Amino acid sequence: MKVCGIDLAGNPKNKTGICILVNLTARTFIVYQNHEIINLIKKEKPKLIAIDAPLSMPKNGKLRSAEIQLRKIGIRAYPPLIKSMESLTKGGILLKKKLEKIGFRVLETYPGGAQDILKIPRKKNKDGLINGLKNLGIKFDKKITHHELDAITAAYVARLELLGKTSKFGNKKEGEIVLPKVSN
Repeated sequence: MKVCGIDLAGNPKNKTGICILVNLTARTFIVYQNHEIINLIKKEKPKLIAIDAPLSMPKNGKLRSAEIQLRKIGIRAYPPLIKSMESLTKGGILLKKKLEKIGFRVLETYPGGAQDILKIPRKKNKDGLINGLKNLGIKFDKKITHHELDAITAAYVARLELLGKTSKFGNKKEGEIVLPKVSN
């Protein structure tokens, strides 16, 4: 099973982390431009792509129902329309459209929320996050950036989605955030 995770940057001058996850073996990349992302995905042909960026706009206000639902379980996701997120949101929506147009299935995820649900540290604790991902069975061995760690987490969520082990927050009309299954 081959999936892709993307930790999208809001500015093409900043690093975008990409992970191609084949079963549980991760290969990671740093790129800057959409054409680099698209070329890599065309070459790799993943079954599913999970992007860490808002991929839709709220119908009213600054929050989508997905962010509201996540807050109810203690996960705070950045609203798509706050100033610091606007360019990321627009870039995510554009990338999703381009990828879907050439035939790829794309979902939105939030690695910080996924890490919380999986009970592994977030990127502030880089060594803890590396160990947490390795304890999930993910294999990677090169020196890795926090962008790549979030891309690995996003790819892992895509894998869980294909295995039917995810929960969706929000709705189809306004957009969904996909995370590992939340146990009740």
